[in-house]
Amino acid sequence: MNIRYEETQGRSLGFYALISGLGILILAALGAVYYMEHHGHYVTGMSNRIVWGIPHVFALFLIVAASGALNVASIASVFHKKMYKPLSRLSGLVALALLAGGLMVLVLDLGRPDRLIIAMTEYNFKSIFAWNIILYNGFFVIVAVYLWMMFERRMNKFSSKAGLVAFSWRLILTTGTGSIFGFLVARQAYDAVIMAPMFIIMSFAFGLAFFILILMASYKWTERPLGDAVVDRLGNLLGVFVAAVMYFVVVKHLGSLYLAENAGVENFILFDGGVYTQLFWYGQIILGSLIPMALIYHPALKSNRSTLGLASLLVLIGGVIQLYIIIIGGQAYPLEMFPGKEILEGYGGIATYTPSLPETILGVGGIAVALIAITFLVKILPFLPESLANEVADPHHKG
Repeated sequence: MNIRYEETQGRSLGFYALISGLGILILAALGAVYYMEHHGHYVTGMSNRIVWGIPHVFALFLIVAASGALNVASIASVFHKKMYKPLSRLSGLVALALLAGGLMVLVLDLGRPDRLIIAMTEYNFKSIFAWNIILYNGFFVIVAVYLWMMFERRMNKFSSKAGLVAFSWRLILTTGTGSIFGFLVARQAYDAVIMAPMFIIMSFAFGLAFFILILMASYKWTERPLGDAVVDRLGNLLGVFVAAVMYFVVVKHLGSLYLAENAGVENFILFDGGVYTQLFWYGQIILGSLIPMALIYHPALKSNRSTLGLASLLVLIGGVIQLYIIIIGGQAYPLEMFPGKEILEGYGGIATYTPSLPETILGVGGIAVALIAITFLVKILPFLPESLANEVADPHHKG
């Protein structure tokens, strides 16, 4: 495949408008951080029962999506699918940018960001959080080396081996992220080993949805050819991943319902949890899963890029909702501190949480950081192929 890569021009009014809009969101996020740090976390919706708020939802959403965004490059280098090879550079870039945005939110939501130095220098290897620090840093280094091997012609022959290392590392990383919840036995909504593989397949869906939107927007705004062969292949793959996420969600909840000790929390999430139940059925299942699959697989909408873009956007919205239910809903349900007893005061009953504006702005700022990094880097480095028309990208194209 004779692929030529080129930087984007980045001189149009639309380019500067995009940079300005993202910059404003980032400045607003920094202002929100200052406001929360100056006044204390009482100005947020968090409490001594809901200690992970909406910023954690956005942070983990971006971190999980970062792992999945690298999937496109992995399919090319590890599984030797030629159609995906021209997309590998952009795939690595999107992965690094999403991880940077997610970690920014995570660090700035700690309450004491300066304490991160201690977390990076003194490890408690019994803590999954300590392991994740190593995994995140390792991901940056490995993917950066992987990208360098793709850019440097002399090192191209080693890119497949680097891709295999990156593929293995990101599976471990997402397993570690899912294990944060899978090993928390104190929370009945979390205590399930299936959380780890479920987070892996969630990463595939969220990361690919991000990648599709960025790819289509990049080629539309730069007026470069993007053939249906690439778009249709990515769309079909997204549909498979969304269906797989639904499968794991069904297995997770059916498995929990089978255990009598989890009947209370499952009833809370599925039937009697108020806003969490509504978000689960209308947000995660219908809006974030069933509608996207219908948009992708309906015969009348085949090769329709507008509907694929809408489906990808709905998958991302459904992903945020899914993590909101897991993280916030899991904390809202009371701890089983004294099995068989009812707690009348203090930690009894369902905890309430309403995301505050500063928290939400901080989370959105993480997405803005990822997007502005991608926008700048495709302008100064040749991440995008000059053409992805069918005759260029599809090795089986017959004209």
